[in-house]
Amino acid sequence: MNNGPDTDTVGRPPSERRPTDWKAAAVQRRTRRRYAAERRFRLIGLAAVWLSAGFLALLLASMLTQGIGGFRQTRIALPIDLAREHLPVTGDQVHGRGADLALAGAGLENAVDHAATAAYGAEAPDWLSDGAWLVVRDAVKRDPSLLRRPATIDVPVTSAIDIAARRDGPAAAEAVVARLQARGVLSVGWNLGFLTSSDSTDPTRVGIWGALKGSLLTMMVTLLLAFPVGVFAALYLEEYAPRNRWTDIIEVSINNLAAVPSIIFGLLGLAVFLNTMHLPRSAPIVGGLTLALMTMPVIVIAGRNAIKAVPPSIRDAALAVGASPVQVVFDHVLPLALPGILTGTIIGMARALGETAPLLMIGMRAFIAAPPSRLADPATVLPVQIFLWSDQVDRGFVEKTSAAIIVLLVFLLAMNGLAIYLRNRFETRW
Repeated sequence: MNNGPDTDTVGRPPSERRPTDWKAAAVQRRTRRRYAAERRFRLIGLAAVWLSAGFLALLLASMLTQGIGGFRQTRIALPIDLAREHLPVTGDQVHGRGADLALAGAGLENAVDHAATAAYGAEAPDWLSDGAWLVVRDAVKRDPSLLRRPATIDVPVTSAIDIAARRDGPAAAEAVVARLQARGVLSVGWNLGFLTSSDSTDPTRVGIWGALKGSLLTMMVTLLLAFPVGVFAALYLEEYAPRNRWTDIIEVSINNLAAVPSIIFGLLGLAVFLNTMHLPRSAPIVGGLTLALMTMPVIVIAGRNAIKAVPPSIRDAALAVGASPVQVVFDHVLPLALPGILTGTIIGMARALGETAPLLMIGMRAFIAAPPSRLADPATVLPVQIFLWSDQVDRGFVEKTSAAIIVLLVFLLAMNGLAIYLRNRFETRW
């Protein structure tokens, strides 16, 4: 029955309604239930945050624990007297470009083996790393007087002895370590060569610089191609493109490209850049082109959202004071949208830095013994280098793999930190 506009649901006029009794038992129960639900929601959210932080801390601790050994190296003090070896090389020959060839041809490697045998016995040459004589060579290049006088040079040991000296290793290697430690000739120090050398088959000689430089060159090509093309595409689609069927097809295609698996872009790079354009295989320019195709849709989508978020009043005010449409876009809209565009660029470049599958398709898994000096030189990147080292059977590569992951994370944080600084630098609040 309709009681009319001047009565409540129980037939009383509005002036006679009773106020809510907040102290009633039913109201108190409902209030307690709402507060309890809020507390549970907050606790669940807090638990999720702590769980995520715990997993992150576990990952970082695991990487640091396993990878810190990759930056350290066990060395043995090697007494050596090159004057007794009568090497056919003079002090003048150890300067200039031909120094390495002159010392190698003079039999420096055999001289190092003879010195090890004289100091520690017939088995001692097997204790030294394959790169031990290279350490002696570099020492002679720095100080040619070593050719005329005896000296003691710390040289790296083999991977098995290195592992046994710092943690559990093979029984034979532990016995050798015990003998050498008793004589006080073993030392453990920082392995700076890991940051300045390139790939090698010997885990005591490997370095990350070749892959790091390859990543720098590849990311440079990716950024120089993907960022301007992505930004201009976003500006055109948002500010100038007519709203028709073709524009809708382009928008849907860009959204789909952002979700395509990365290996598809690798196949595209293989078909277009290598088989059709015949660009050099395993080169940073090809890797950068391939990753730019993968990164560009992410930048376009983020750029369009950032441009769309600029208030229309900014455009109207600029047009009102006489600015042309082009001036409105490039002098007002684009600077205000740049922080959001840089956010999308950070996401896209971070994804590109960690990709392995597309680069494997274009051949960037080659053994690179020298760092690239040009965009067309053979190169590899950090994720591929980590993948290759993780597949090695030598236990010495386990630490090197974790150490390379640490370098990759530091590189990623540095790149993201620079992008975040630039984003905050151009950010404008209104």
